[in-house]
Amino acid sequence: MTLTLGEGRTPLLAAERMSARLGVEIWLKWEGANPTGSFKDRGMALAVARAVERGARGVVCASTGNTAASAAAYAARAGIEAAIVVAEGAVAGPKLAQAVAVGARVVEVPGTFGDAYEASIALGEKEGFVVVNSINDDRIEGQKTAAFEILEQLGACPDALLLPYGGGGNTKAYARGFEEAAGRLPRLHPAQAQERRDTFASAIRIVEPVHRAEVEDAVSRSGGAVVTLGEDELAAAWRRLGREEGVFCEPASAAGAAALDHGVVRPGERVVCVVTGHGLKDTDALRRPGS
Repeated sequence: MTLTLGEGRTPLLAAERMSARLGVEIWLKWEGANPTGSFKDRGMALAVARAVERGARGVVCASTGNTAASAAAYAARAGIEAAIVVAEGAVAGPKLAQAVAVGARVVEVPGTFGDAYEASIALGEKEGFVVVNSINDDRIEGQKTAAFEILEQLGACPDALLLPYGGGGNTKAYARGFEEAAGRLPRLHPAQAQERRDTFASAIRIVEPVHRAEVEDAVSRSGGAVVTLGEDELAAAWRRLGREEGVFCEPASAAGAAALDHGVVRPGERVVCVVTGHGLKDTDALRRPGS
């Protein structure tokens, strides 16, 4: 079946002030322009459509918020149930509101994202729901289309791609997309929070990345490196994106931009920073001191 809410074809924005300041050609892949406000929609459209084709009566996922909003919306669009498992108190309110508004069942469990993930697997087995976290390869297949778009929009492969690193599924997807469409990888620089367990950048608050091995392999093959960021670095980059480029994203989405200050790009290079989700996803972050 074809299932869509109009995902994809998101803008690639020239970051002129950031480029001038750093001496590199910086582009922002603005994934907050997707229907539910994050990059998750690319993969979820395909994952839910395939689940319906296979006869599923529902889908289930664990989430730090964006997967929840996306799974719920596409399940509603397809006319099936959605169950969302989250760690208690760990998900931004607007993201849960998105899921509830379209009829999803939200289940809170004690602990971390890892505990929610294990609970989602168990719930899926019990109720016969398809798990639509990024272990579902249809998600990766949908998300790789962002790499195709960057190649089309730039007319060439960028020198480097910088993006947030939570579970690692998006890094895996971009690597697959670039290798399939361009036959090579840009240098990959996934950017993670040093305080993975309790970072204020809630979308990447994942202690154990499920795709760690694939990320390490892709990063190594690309000649890149994982960048680890402090909380103040994330907050500063988040503010700069808004104040220098007019892009209001959620804090985790600024991780790629924050990595620019770690010496991972060279003067004159063409760099794409993936900005993964809209700022309206996590308005509580605006209450952080200095915001």
